[in-house]
Amino acid sequence: MKLSNRLQLILDHIPVGSRLADIGSDHALLPTAAIRSGICVSAIAGEVNAGPYQAAVKQVRESGLTDTIAVRRGDGLEVLKPGEVDVITIAGMGGGLIASILDRGIDKLSGVKKLVLQPNVGEDTLRQWLLGHGWLLIDEHILEEDGKIYEVLISVPEELSESDITNQTLYQERSLDGGVILSPEWLLRLGPWLIQRPNPVFHAKWRSEIDKLNSILRSLSKSDLATAKQKSEEIKADIKYIQEVLSCLPKDKR
Repeated sequence: MKLSNRLQLILDHIPVGSRLADIGSDHALLPTAAIRSGICVSAIAGEVNAGPYQAAVKQVRESGLTDTIAVRRGDGLEVLKPGEVDVITIAGMGGGLIASILDRGIDKLSGVKKLVLQPNVGEDTLRQWLLGHGWLLIDEHILEEDGKIYEVLISVPEELSESDITNQTLYQERSLDGGVILSPEWLLRLGPWLIQRPNPVFHAKWRSEIDKLNSILRSLSKSDLATAKQKSEEIKADIKYIQEVLSCLPKDKR
């Protein structure tokens, strides 16, 4: 089975011997690949919508994996029992929605040793949730595929981390070589690991963010409201800051 680069990256971060739950599994491609490759010993494909659920059932049946992959229909983590899996993957949703799924099913996270999450947007919201609930971000990646930019966040319970890094040190204020100070708030937005190895995709993402902010500025310039003027100043400050950060980073580091 040939996975997309995005799904392959997620698969690469699942430890061998894991019991996997893939939430929002769509066609159950990831669980199928995880079992076929021998990485996982069992998997659960969770899907709330009827169409994708039926597609997942068909995929698992045609792959001959009904004994090792359970396809369940339900909302978020409600398809799981506490202690049933070691690893949870959630991909292809907004960061706010992923955080909501984790929050609503927080009792199902007991015994889970790793979260591999791929938000389409709202990465900072998801990082904030992980930070606030004792999950340590141990790695993150950014990649482009089919004209879209994706980020993959890998997290473990902070008390299970074998690293010397803690959430406190990960989001501790730091300075770049050019003198720009990275606050905890901006580390949440930019990505504390991504900022350490800024590849061309990282630069492309944040140049695109500047373009979006400039577009908002043009819209706000048509308003005479005091709130619009205040918002414009905040956006201008953000644009200036992002430009300064990018200017301090190597452009070809991979």
